[in-house]
Amino acid sequence: MLGVNRKICVFTGTRAEYGLLVPLLHAINGQPDLALQVLVSGAHLSEEFGLTYQEIEKDGFVIDQKVEIPIDTATGVGISRSIGVGVERYAEALEKMDLDALVVLGDRYESLAVTIAATTLKIPIVHLHGGELTFGSMDESFRHAITKMSHLHFTSTEDYRNRVVQLGEHPETVFNVGALGVENIRTLKLLSKEEIETSLGINLDKKNLLITYHPATLENSDTKGQVTILLDVLSQQEDTNFIFTKANADMDGQIINELVSSFVSEYSSNAFLFSSLGQLRYLSLMQYVDAMVGNSSSGIIEAASFKLPVVNIGSRQDGRIKPSNVINAEPEIDTIQGAIIKALSKEFVDSLRNLENPYGDGQASKKIVSELVKVDLEKILIKKFYDVPVRG
Repeated sequence: MLGVNRKICVFTGTRAEYGLLVPLLHAINGQPDLALQVLVSGAHLSEEFGLTYQEIEKDGFVIDQKVEIPIDTATGVGISRSIGVGVERYAEALEKMDLDALVVLGDRYESLAVTIAATTLKIPIVHLHGGELTFGSMDESFRHAITKMSHLHFTSTEDYRNRVVQLGEHPETVFNVGALGVENIRTLKLLSKEEIETSLGINLDKKNLLITYHPATLENSDTKGQVTILLDVLSQQEDTNFIFTKANADMDGQIINELVSSFVSEYSSNAFLFSSLGQLRYLSLMQYVDAMVGNSSSGIIEAASFKLPVVNIGSRQDGRIKPSNVINAEPEIDTIQGAIIKALSKEFVDSLRNLENPYGDGQASKKIVSELVKVDLEKILIKKFYDVPVRG
């Protein structure tokens, strides 16, 4: 019978990625025809980024393989070294695991490396969140490369599904299931205001901004200058808490984290920095803050479910489908100031009352597992380029 005892490995290299994958991990674990395995790497194993593999273990999941790779993202050479070392070490780990399929989410260099390794080992690759566009990040290229090496695709919108097909993937292997982040909002028992205040040690009676800023890795831009501008704007906000999460392990991420750390030290009474909030605290906090600021994909995908205003700065998320709660702002003082004023205005907040999230119905993991059980993995391993019919 198809699916019985299939060993499905889920790969994760960052805290944000893992947070999205949690419902799928539970769904695979709860399906008797599937056996979950977990491969953990990247920033999860770094003390600088909070050793977040411990969160995976606290959630009750068994980590089958931990693979350390260099996290030297200060230069292109450093990232290339991480990819090269990762391909070798991931191949060794995957060979030991004797898998039926590997699940990879998104677009990061770690995901590209493990996908290359699985390709050489002829392991069917299941790709989540393909077809999306992020013009301001090298992840754009990584994502599409992963799509072309993958065999089964689960996208977060119909537009993204169509784009994966446009890339030459057969429509029968591409499914629009919505975003896993939306499912987390539906299924997690989020913390109350009192619980999140106690957990974070923050009084949320003031205005509150949740801030995450990542490098725009394709821009020939001054990351230090852009972040300095943002922090200057924030310093002018009155009676406001600033709740920062650290930038991810990308080129220039360390620059951002150092600048934010200095800002938090200077404004210690109302500025707070966390290496990782974890998915539960992060989503719980989104219920009670007044706006999100930065350039995180969570502002594009999850925030709409809370009808939460978002100030999206710069080009990192350019190309993504953005709900009407997102206000785009160039990394300039006047533009960011104006966007924050708009986001906090009663008129804008009231305009979001009937907002619907375009990223699905919160049933993604159920739909994914349904296909993992029944798909003929041997058949999809043999890929042919699908030519989209030309009209006219």
